[in-house]
Amino acid sequence: MTTVITYGTFDLFHVGHVRLLKRLRALGDRLIVACSTDEFNAIKGKKAIFSYEDRAEILSACTYVDLVIPERNWEQKPDDIRTHKADIFAMGDDWAGRFDYLGTETGCIVTYVARTPDISTTDIKGVMRRIDEDRLQSIRNMVEGLRAELSKY
Repeated sequence: MTTVITYGTFDLFHVGHVRLLKRLRALGDRLIVACSTDEFNAIKGKKAIFSYEDRAEILSACTYVDLVIPERNWEQKPDDIRTHKADIFAMGDDWAGRFDYLGTETGCIVTYVARTPDISTTDIKGVMRRIDEDRLQSIRNMVEGLRAELSKY
């Protein structure tokens, strides 16, 4: 049995996540996903929309995922690989080269798989921010219009 392990925040779960997990699962018989805790995200300077508990529940419901574990710090990867007897450590190719040392340190295969083009949580959050900014500007315009109307009286 070949075990694959990966890490990520997996916020705003979207089709890019599904396709990435599908590609990762195709590398082996079992996929373990280490999901970043809220506390670890804070250390990384990230803020997830959904809590760790919610993100872990969503990941657990994904057919490609066999086990979800918490990612609490950068240093835990070698211990996780050994504890769960992972044969393959895999990440999206935006991390290419960053974790190559794990192969030497643990004996696992380190690979980077292509991410789904044209979709990312960062992009989705950007769209949400623009929508919020557009809505706020629309409200400001309405208030200014009302002020102009009221000043006539």
